[in-house]
Amino acid sequence: MQVAQPVVGVLALQGAFAAHELALAEAGARPTQVRTPADLARVDALVMPGGESTTMSKLLETSGLFDEIKARLSEGMPVFGTCAGMILLATDVRDGRPDQRSFGAIDIAVQRNGYGRQVDSFETDIHVEGEDVPFHAVFIRAPKVVSVGPAVEVLAVHEDVPVLACQGAVMVASFHPELAGDARLHHRFLHHHLRRG
Repeated sequence: MQVAQPVVGVLALQGAFAAHELALAEAGARPTQVRTPADLARVDALVMPGGESTTMSKLLETSGLFDEIKARLSEGMPVFGTCAGMILLATDVRDGRPDQRSFGAIDIAVQRNGYGRQVDSFETDIHVEGEDVPFHAVFIRAPKVVSVGPAVEVLAVHEDVPVLACQGAVMVASFHPELAGDARLHHRFLHHHLRRG
């Protein structure tokens, strides 16, 4: 899919979606908030932001979005999941609630709050494959990747643990790229992963 100015939805059920909208606009997309299946039908790609993954899972069900997003993912819709969004896209969620559903869109196993609670939040510079300048990553109650499948491409690590990865048109980050004041990863998603959809 090659779109001149792609319409990229930001899942706006809960979490920090406004900062994603700003980064997407800076990267060249037309961002729009997604709260209903009708909203989802109008987008070329989707960003799933941070928040509380169990709450987001429930809201996806009650809004009627879960099955609609799952269907679009199976059709190859590009998606960028950050923090809680990474959890929702993973194939294996460790220590999640029994009723918590995930989309299984990228072959990774993640541990919720793997880096600790809110007080353990931290910021650090990471090297991203293909980027000359380090990216300032903000980790807030971040999930930790505990394993990756053979089809997953790791794009950045922190202390030997993957923190940015992709598989086909799916890209995930365990940190909050929208809080960095740096739209490079949103640009990468638009101009690299969107073409894979």
